Parts: sequence; C-alpha cells; structure tokens
Amino acid sequence: MTKFLKYIFSLSLPIGILLLLDSCANMAAPTGGRYDETPPRLVRSNPQNNALNVNRRIVEIEFDENIKIEKPTEKVIITPPQINMPVIKSVGKKAVVEFNDELLPNTTYTIDFTDAIVDNNEGNPLENFSISFSTGDHLDTLAVSGKVLSAENLEPARGIYVGMHSNLDDTAFVRTPFARISRTDSRGRFTVRGLATGKYRIFALDDKNRDYKYDNPQEAIAFLDSIVVPTSMPAVRQDTVFKDSLTIDTIKTVNYTRFLPDDIVLRSFLSDFRRKYFQKHERPNREKLNIFFAAPSQEPTFELLKPASDNENWYVMEKSKGNDTLLLWISDSLILRQDTVILKMNYLKTDTLNQDLMQSDTLSFNFREPRQTRQKKEKENDEEKKVEVRLLGVNHNVQSTHEIYSPVQLEFEQPVIDFDSSKVHLMHEVDSVFSPVRFTMISDTLNPRKYTLRHKWEPGGKYKLSIDSASVHSIYGLWNNKVEQAFTVKTLDQYGNIMFQLSGLPAGKTAYVELLDKSDKPFRKVRVKNNEALIFDINPGTIYARLFIDDNEDGEWTTGDYEKGRQPERVYYYPHAYEIRAYTDHEESWNVTELPLDKQKPLDITKNKPEEKKRRNLNQEREHQQQQNQRGGSPFSGGTGRMGGPGTPQRQGSPAR
Repeated sequence: MTKFLKYIFSLSLPIGILLLLDSCANMAAPTGGRYDETPPRLVRSNPQNNALNVNRRIVEIEFDENIKIEKPTEKVIITPPQINMPVIKSVGKKAVVEFNDELLPNTTYTIDFTDAIVDNNEGNPLENFSISFSTGDHLDTLAVSGKVLSAENLEPARGIYVGMHSNLDDTAFVRTPFARISRTDSRGRFTVRGLATGKYRIFALDDKNRDYKYDNPQEAIAFLDSIVVPTSMPAVRQDTVFKDSLTIDTIKTVNYTRFLPDDIVLRSFLSDFRRKYFQKHERPNREKLNIFFAAPSQEPTFELLKPASDNENWYVMEKSKGNDTLLLWISDSLILRQDTVILKMNYLKTDTLNQDLMQSDTLSFNFREPRQTRQKKEKENDEEKKVEVRLLGVNHNVQSTHEIYSPVQLEFEQPVIDFDSSKVHLMHEVDSVFSPVRFTMISDTLNPRKYTLRHKWEPGGKYKLSIDSASVHSIYGLWNNKVEQAFTVKTLDQYGNIMFQLSGLPAGKTAYVELLDKSDKPFRKVRVKNNEALIFDINPGTIYARLFIDDNEDGEWTTGDYEKGRQPERVYYYPHAYEIRAYTDHEESWNVTELPLDKQKPLDITKNKPEEKKRRNLNQEREHQQQQNQRGGSPFSGGTGRMGGPGTPQRQGSPAR
C-alpha cells in the first residue's frame, strides 16, 4: 500500500505543478462591480434638521454608510460660536456633536460641516452639508456669503473667521463676541447661516485667541463700510445628472431659495500697529554694537556709562528704515579697546494697553578676542613679523553688461571719514577715445558705507569706472585700493516697452502701476498719468502687473486702520501674464474694474492656491486594466496566456512588464 501511494504521489505532483503554473499564467484583476462614487446620504438626525424647541446637547446624524469627519476643528463651524469647543466625532455611520456650552434660549444653532464628512472607503465628500435647529419656537434661516481676499495682493484668505453683529456700534467688534460666524475655505469663500431678519455689520477676523472679537491689533481683519441686510428670493438653477463620470444623463431644472447678498468681498489687512519692545543686543566684534527692536520706532538715544568719555561723537550709526535694527560703529579708539562697553538706552516700549511709553535700559556689551586670534597676534609680535597692509574693501554692482536704468551702487567695508568724489572717474568711449563725463554722487541717509553714482547712460555706450587708490579713508584708518571696471550699457533693442491704457479708475485719485515677477514681487513702479502707465526698458520675459490707488499720496501701498475707519488702499491685478519681447513696444487696455476682485489675480502667481479635490477615477482605472488584460493577456504572460509558450519574454532578473 505504501508503494502504491508513493507511485500515485509521484504522478500527481508534476500534474499539480502544471495546473498551478497554468492558473498563474492566466492571473488577471478581478472584474467586480463599479466603485462607489457617491457621497454619504443622510438617513436621519436627532434633533431633526430645522427642529424647534430643542434642549438636548448631543446631536446625532446618521448616514447610509460608514463615515469619517476630516479636520473637524478646522472645517466644522458651529454658530453661535462656542467658548468651549464641542466634541465632534464619527461613530460608524453617525456623526456626533456634543456641546460643552449650555444652549442659549430662543437661539438658532447651525452646524456647518462644509466638506468634512466623507465616506469611509473612497473618501467621497458630502459637500456643503449643514444642519440647523432652534432652542425656541422660531428658526432663523437667512444667510449671506462672499469671499475674503488679502487687501495687499488679492490672495484668498484661507481659514479666517467671518462674523456678524446686529449691534451696529463701532465698538461691538472690539468688545463683543460675534453672534453668528463662518470660516473661509481654501478659495476664501464663506457663508454665514442662521441669520434673523434685520441689519448687520460684517467683519473678518484672523482670531488668534478664539474669543471672536478684535482685541489684538496683530490680528488680520476686514470690515465693510456698508450695512448688510439679509434677504431671500426664489431662484432656478440647472443641475446636471451624469450616467457615469463622463456621460450626461439629464439636465434638471431645480427651484431653490437664493439668499442675498451672496457676493460680499472683504479685504483683509494687518494694521500698521506693531508692539514696540527691545529684543536683544550683541557685540559680534570689537568695532560693532548691534541693537535689535521688534518693530519700527523713533530712533533711541544713548548715554555712555562705561568707559567714561567726554566724546559725544564716539560712534557712527548705521540703521534700517524704521530704526528696528541699529549698528553702532565705535569710532573712539579709547572706547574701542575696552572689552566692556555699558550704555543707557532710552526707547519707546508698548505697554499692555497698547500705549507707547519711554523706557530706559542699561546694556552691557562684552567682547573678548577669540583664543586663536590672540595666539596669532602674540606669535606675530614674538617673531616681529612685518604686518601686511590691509586695504578697505569695496563692493559695487557694475558688471560687464549694465542695465540702462540702473545706477552704480558702492558699498565700503567700514564707514568712511571722507570720500573725495573728485577721485572717482567715469569715462565714456566716443570714437574709440574715453572722455570724462559728469555724474552725481549721493550718500545714503541710513547706511554711512553706501553711495550711489547716477548718470544718464547712453544706450550701447561703453564706460569705464575708476576710483583712485587712497581716495577713501575709513574711520579705522584703512584706505582703499584702486578700483577699475569697464562695462557696456545694454542697447535699446534688448528691451521692450509697455503702455497700459487704463480705465475704471476713481476720478481725481493718484495711482501707481507695478510690474511683478513670477513670484509676485514688484520690480518696477510708475505713476499713472492721464490714465496711462508707460514703462520703458523692460527685460524680455513674462511679467505681471498690479495697480494701487494711492489715497494718501505717499507713493506706497498703505494698510487700513479700524480705529480710524480707514480701509486699506485699493489694489487691482492685470488678469493675465504678459510676455515682453525685445525691441517691441507693447500696448494694452486695462479696465481695472471689469472683473470682480476675486477673479483678477492670475493663478500662476497666486500662492494660496485652492485645494482642488485630487480624486482618482477608480472605475476608469478598472476599465483600463480590463482592456489591457483583454488585449495583452495576463501581465505575467507573453501574449499567449501560457507560461513557456511561443512569444514568452525571457526574464532578465525581473518579470516582464
């Protein structure tokens, strides 16, 4: 019996292996049914939508399939706003909201899930889903909607609260939490629901501390000058029903209630208020004292405490615009040699009431030579080495090819005592002979090391810039080496020009057009004259443009101020990219109000791009796989469906694909 079983096993083993290989050769993706493309469907809720006289603090919403709630703290908006955040969770087929605050009497509550509810398998979102109920015998059903944009650059303001006040007093925004709220999506869109009939003021608030009121000037805000009156009207829309993802089944006419206004545009801004306070100080080397502040302010004053000195001009100051960064170059040699310098500094500091008060601090600047530097100096002294002459470094922006609109910028390594501009020579080549030309030398008002040389360049002209050696003397006794640089100015045919013919501008207002690069950064600016903006000498390439109305005529875009009731200056974008070609005059008509603000900024330079749903069409993928299998057989076969048959590819270390 044992021999017989062994004989049967010896015959069945190769037969089984052949059958297994045959089945493997015909492997293919299972067909199955179509993937689910529909979002969860509401079955029931407790309380029911639009229920009255509700007193329970737990809301349960049941769907026809298991669901998830994505980013509940970001996407789910509950109004009136809650001081203590409710618990928002999914349990199987249910979405559950547990209120931690007591429900207010005679109040309409709205839970707006936006697109947070998705099915558990494919993640199909249930768009714009909300549920409302009232703790009284009346339900408020009105709504308003619109967009919030950044006032300076028309970027969609994502995740910013939008709130309503029925109290029309200006102080309500800063003293009272919002009565009704919403939050913007990735496109800056919002809808405030559950409004009663009446008059409202509307605001946007980037609420840092979630108290739903403007109590921090460092929060971005927006406000509308006009009063908002919510209304509704019957309307009709066309809804398209698809057989599948590509084929239209029917187009239905649907009656619905349209809530107005639905086109509000709020322009958010940060006020120019910044808390003033001293941040830090340092002495990176023996010559420099660095002082840093948190915000622009008036220039502080200093009193030298140690070492004692009668020299009031013991330093040269270099500062930033706004005085938030100061650099004191010590010019007194006696003070310079001291390892410790102590100053009394008087400056403005913002208190808890946001008032700027004078503050005094004592600052100690300590410096000790690094060990390697000390050892090197001692070694040089011991060996009595000859000290190499150190020259004053100078940087400039001159290259072999120079832009026709660019002046020459000079920056020295150290502040200079005197700069004899007669030792600076600018030569222009005419008929192969270099001749001197006149220029203007201007010292920088903030940086004592910087100078600007201005001259009206000749297109295509050849120039030579030179600075005589020992013509510039620094406060530490260094002299410059000779500087010499030849360069050629670009010709006009290497540039393009553009003229914008403008319309839609407010009468009697000053305006500026700025050219922008691909990162939305301005690089040229020109004032509008007679509804025209003419900009010469633009390098070829892709440009963008924006315009701002200069209400205060300071030549810069100015932000808003809620306390003064001042809106930020208006900004408009040219809605397309523009390609500048060399040696070409471009002319373009631009009506700044032709498109609404939210449609103006080109998507190419919009940083806060909307979150588009990137969902795969699983049914199309399945159909494609089935077609591939029908045309080419199994992905493990060579087209015959049989391992080892004719046409089978030879494996080279990995299966054929």
